[in-house]
Amino acid sequence: MDKRAKDLAEAVAPIPDGASVMIGGFGSSGIPFGLIDALLEQGARELTIIANNAGAGETGVAKLLRDGRVAKVVCSYPRSPGSIWFERRFEAREIELEVIPQGTLAERIRAAGGGLGGFLTPTGYGTLLAEGKETRVIDGRGYVMEGPLHADFALLRAEAGDPWGNLSYHGTARNFNPVMAMGARHSIAEVRHLSEAPLEPERVVTPGIFVHSVVEYGVRP
Repeated sequence: MDKRAKDLAEAVAPIPDGASVMIGGFGSSGIPFGLIDALLEQGARELTIIANNAGAGETGVAKLLRDGRVAKVVCSYPRSPGSIWFERRFEAREIELEVIPQGTLAERIRAAGGGLGGFLTPTGYGTLLAEGKETRVIDGRGYVMEGPLHADFALLRAEAGDPWGNLSYHGTARNFNPVMAMGARHSIAEVRHLSEAPLEPERVVTPGIFVHSVVEYGVRP
């Protein structure tokens, strides 16, 4: 039951070439920078990255794009201030892109974690995002059928964790991390504080059943 990894390198070691990897975070909040750097060092290539955005500057997801490790990006906001590496790779046709509205992205991941077959949403109805998807009109309003979004791995950032993999988060750094923990087959969490004792039940946001390994990484960018 002890899910502690000895270091970041051990935590990301199982990620192979071609894996799909969810990466938590919103803007610069709640991003597992330590695990991303460890994945860069580990060397996995041809990755599909599922995240809210495609990174900015020279940190986080942008590092993976810079070093040519990414084959496809699935996100809501591929272009944001400083997303130079996404723009360069995409313009050079070196990566694929799938854009998903932000709420739909979160709900598709949540559906994967909950074992659901999909859901109906009005978002995207009548637009290019609905092409090729099942649509319905209910009480005069159009809806698009969206399926669950699974991943092989998830990289998470939490404020606190315990040896059993239970996690709690700091404020808005919570964002996509809890649903990604549920939507991936193998979730890896870096935490600012890793305690020897169990977290108090009232503090637990992500139960350890959804986490495969946890490692302490005290840096908070």
